[in-house]
Amino acid sequence: MEHGPSGGSTAMRRRSGVRGGTRMEWLEHDILCIIFSFLDVFDLVRCTAVCKSWNAVIRKSELLQVLYFKLRRDSGESTSSGQRKSMEFGLQEVAMKYHRLCLQRGRIDIHRWKAHSVGVDQCRMKMGLLLTGVGDKVMRLWSLDSYKCEEEYYIPDTASLVDFDFDESKIVGLLGSRVGIWTRNGKRSIFPLREGTFSKGLCVRYIDPDAVIGCEDGTARVFDMYSRTCSRIIKCALMHAGPVTCLALSDDELILSGSSLGSVSISDLASDQRVARLRSTDSAGIRTLCFNPCSHLVFAGTTVGYTYCWDLRTMKSLWETRISSNVLYSLSHLRSDNSTLAVGGIDGVLRVLNQNTGEVLSRCLIDDERPISSTRNMHAFIEKKKGIRLPEDAEVDRIPRTCRPPITCLSVGMKKVVTAHNSKYIRMWKFNM
Repeated sequence: MEHGPSGGSTAMRRRSGVRGGTRMEWLEHDILCIIFSFLDVFDLVRCTAVCKSWNAVIRKSELLQVLYFKLRRDSGESTSSGQRKSMEFGLQEVAMKYHRLCLQRGRIDIHRWKAHSVGVDQCRMKMGLLLTGVGDKVMRLWSLDSYKCEEEYYIPDTASLVDFDFDESKIVGLLGSRVGIWTRNGKRSIFPLREGTFSKGLCVRYIDPDAVIGCEDGTARVFDMYSRTCSRIIKCALMHAGPVTCLALSDDELILSGSSLGSVSISDLASDQRVARLRSTDSAGIRTLCFNPCSHLVFAGTTVGYTYCWDLRTMKSLWETRISSNVLYSLSHLRSDNSTLAVGGIDGVLRVLNQNTGEVLSRCLIDDERPISSTRNMHAFIEKKKGIRLPEDAEVDRIPRTCRPPITCLSVGMKKVVTAHNSKYIRMWKFNM
């Protein structure tokens, strides 16, 4: 028998080489397939995002296809071969139905952690990350999986943060009458006085490369983030008097601006042209706006508790409903969701609405009667409570404020809602069946 320097046989080395590695790979593949076969379609979809090897195993085994078409058969839908091409869309549709069901009926677990040393009232959630701030001299970027503070962005001592927005590469902050940019590597720059000043900014929204500032003088000012210049001034006040209190931007470059006097104007970001005006039935100030790019619906919340919905394709009102007697500070929805809308305000009730009708599907509060449990991971101390759903005939004003701290801002993720309360703490509401 032929031996190498290490005393082992060449034949043995050949047998333990590539072919042996292949056998191990197939053994791992078979074991993973067995494990994955015990999962439902929602957990299986989540597993495809863990790593490339898991994604490849799941795709090659066609487990997703089997579960997806089983779901369709169980619901009485046909499963023709032509529909196989639309499986990705179908899985997204199934996921959105599950998301809606969880928000409407699922059990509620509320996690609270100390995010700042002083009260903050704003939060934005994108790409599995949460940005918090306004009220403190620092913005913090959090991982929603571990509650780890990934990065910090400090505010200049001479300025106060009014509002912010962010994407995968930068944070754009409104600093009173100036604009600041923080890159994800920590570099900060403030627009020079000759370019970055305006009367007074009240809100900001960002869609690369433009930051749009809603101003007290009724204008929306558009800043190019690369040239760092004010490229356009849109005079929203010609369409509605009063300050611009909130903004939303569409993917096709439309600016939606809400007025303190109760109207929403639509302007074209590219041409500066005012497109339309959306009217409400009263003159209460528009406090918050959001736009659904999938359904082309615009949602607004007012200072006296009304929510409105318009169809941007027809510029007509679809519904209006008064869900509270107090101001609504924030409303939001999952980007791909055409069914549910989360709304929060000064009364501290987290409401879930039907996007298409305005019907209140659920009213959620903190269960203050159950004892608090807590855990500490390597990043944060987490207080855990249960949430409860209010019956339809429950009077909100009779419920203790400890169960319903004012919701100053909220952001929606898959089966979860994050809320800020003008306090040191941030809450994550987790909804599961």
